[in-house]
Amino acid sequence: MRSRLALCAAVLLVGLLIATSILTALQMQAERAERAHHQTQAEATFLAQPDRHPHRMVHYGHYVFRTPPPLALFDPGLDAVTGQSIFLEGHRRNTAMFAQSGASADLGGLSWLSPAMVYQLCGPLLIILLGHGLIAREREAGTLATLLAQGLPCGVLLGGKALALFSFVLLMLGPLVLSAGLAVRLGESPYPALALIGVHLLYLSVWGALTLLASATLVRRSAVLATLVTLWIGLSLVLPAIAASSASRVAPMAGKLETDLAMLTELRQIGDGHNANDPAFARLRADLLARHGVQSAEDLPVNLRGVVAQHAEQQLTETLNAYAHAQMAGESRQAQLLARHGWLTPLLAVADASRALAGTDLAHHHRFLLEAEALRYAFVQGLNKVHAEQLAYADDIRRSSDPQAERRTRVDASNWKVLEAFDFQRDPPAERLDRATPQVAMLAVWLAMLGAALAWASRRLKP
Repeated sequence: MRSRLALCAAVLLVGLLIATSILTALQMQAERAERAHHQTQAEATFLAQPDRHPHRMVHYGHYVFRTPPPLALFDPGLDAVTGQSIFLEGHRRNTAMFAQSGASADLGGLSWLSPAMVYQLCGPLLIILLGHGLIAREREAGTLATLLAQGLPCGVLLGGKALALFSFVLLMLGPLVLSAGLAVRLGESPYPALALIGVHLLYLSVWGALTLLASATLVRRSAVLATLVTLWIGLSLVLPAIAASSASRVAPMAGKLETDLAMLTELRQIGDGHNANDPAFARLRADLLARHGVQSAEDLPVNLRGVVAQHAEQQLTETLNAYAHAQMAGESRQAQLLARHGWLTPLLAVADASRALAGTDLAHHHRFLLEAEALRYAFVQGLNKVHAEQLAYADDIRRSSDPQAERRTRVDASNWKVLEAFDFQRDPPAERLDRATPQVAMLAVWLAMLGAALAWASRRLKP
């Protein structure tokens, strides 16, 4: 309270925490309601389509949306950069889109700013401002020598200072506790919410211990402050950037252009699923005719065009999935390499744990892509089955030139019910807790090492 700098910084940070907590909560609530509305509307629009050729519905497509989990009101994670919706259509595997890459007027252009970011990036700065003079101020004022001369144990002195700083850390967690409570009211399990509070308490305690250690070992407050700010820059800004660059070099991934060219080369070998006479399907045609003992496609009990569409879609999907899984595996390898740098900087450890507990990490994004693709393949092949079993081949090949044949190739709209409802859900609490455990262990090791260093410093504390 005597330090105007620390007091002003505390007021600013608390104001920033309150503002970002309220704005992020309102934004996530609005996003949740809007995406749920769009998902319902997309499904209703698809099912409300009139009678038509089933393959037209394959190309009509469908949208799916990922609604943000309750704890996203504290840590939106990758939601703003990965996209939240996917357009599903035949013969293609689209990626997520509509990422919020633009600046946000709500936060003065800092669309990435969230309560989690404020805690993880700005919280240590406030602890440094408040705690850098805990011991150094006593030394400069000459009161440290008096306290030690009166027989006050050094461990008791450091313990009292640590308790004071830890008490303020607990007060800092107030907005997080409120956000976690709101998330629980919105349907979140209390265990990940409590774990999220505990992780950030552990992270801020690491910085508190580091601040107290510097104040106990360095002589002047100016040196303590300069050292701690330098450490903050290195641990919070420089090392994470170096870690990300190192992960991309150690586990490189093929570029989009290279991948697309290789994928298109393989897709051309599959053949055109719209053309039943494509040479790529000659063997399929021959096997089908032989199996049913007929001489021409018109005599088959199924529509050759629909069978070809099913076969081509299956092969195409297997090829697309192989490339998509390779892409996701590469991203996961880079993420794992980046996570290991949590041993070097606590910022990466707390950020990974926070996203995992909130359900906004890379694993959830990958599962969203997989579930969306499973839905796409299911409804496309369902429509291809309708094409093969309910339409006559003779009408199908003449529908462009014969109005009567075109009308006969329109199937009843009840067939659109092959589309299942899409409802993406976060992982169970136990899985999220398990995923965050390695990062929690990293933070615990950081705190244990700093605690040991403080014990060593207490035995060598001098006026």
